[in-house]
Amino acid sequence: MKQKILKQLTAIIYILLPLMGGGWMGVSCSESASDDDEYANWQVRNEQYFASVVNDSLKKPGWQRIKNYSLNETTEGAATEYIYVKVIESGDPEGDLPAFTDSVRVAYQGRLIPSKTYAKGKVFDGTVYGTYNNKTNANAKFLISNPTMISGFSTALQHMRRGDHWRVYIPTELAYGATGSGTSIPPYSLLIFEMTLIDFSPAGQTMPVWSGRVLRDMP
Repeated sequence: MKQKILKQLTAIIYILLPLMGGGWMGVSCSESASDDDEYANWQVRNEQYFASVVNDSLKKPGWQRIKNYSLNETTEGAATEYIYVKVIESGDPEGDLPAFTDSVRVAYQGRLIPSKTYAKGKVFDGTVYGTYNNKTNANAKFLISNPTMISGFSTALQHMRRGDHWRVYIPTELAYGATGSGTSIPPYSLLIFEMTLIDFSPAGQTMPVWSGRVLRDMP
């Protein structure tokens, strides 16, 4: 008798579900999938995070706003035409700045904005994958003009002096935009780089040999 009643109730539920637009089962599954998605509403979340960075750069000390190197610096541009820099430590205040054609030696760590699994943002690239520490960081040497370099990263390097340690926020427009990059950087991602300029050399000159940890050297 009980089994007969259960079968009747089950039949009634399956009849009513379509009339209820999928019922509570469909809503529950949908919400669960959304909650488990690391990058749900990713574009909106990145836009909101970027707005908070711009606000901090205007109101808090120790920030710089630098226009993309390929744009006219004498005219005011949109917020997305700038990188936003939090200065962690300043190097040689009288030192020269690298040129676009120079080679640089840099320690860096690239992260996405904070997400459900990664409270500080997922690390997607760098010479440092653990704790960022200028005494133990590995580094890499490469050309600022390397065509694979995003313009926001190249912009930062051309404004750093030896020893500068910056946290750089690069809007998606100066990074990988609406396409993203592979499986590690979703579309519309603002990128956060912790970076230190160790040394640089003009084109045609050999950079002094580095005695610390080297991850990779490129021409």
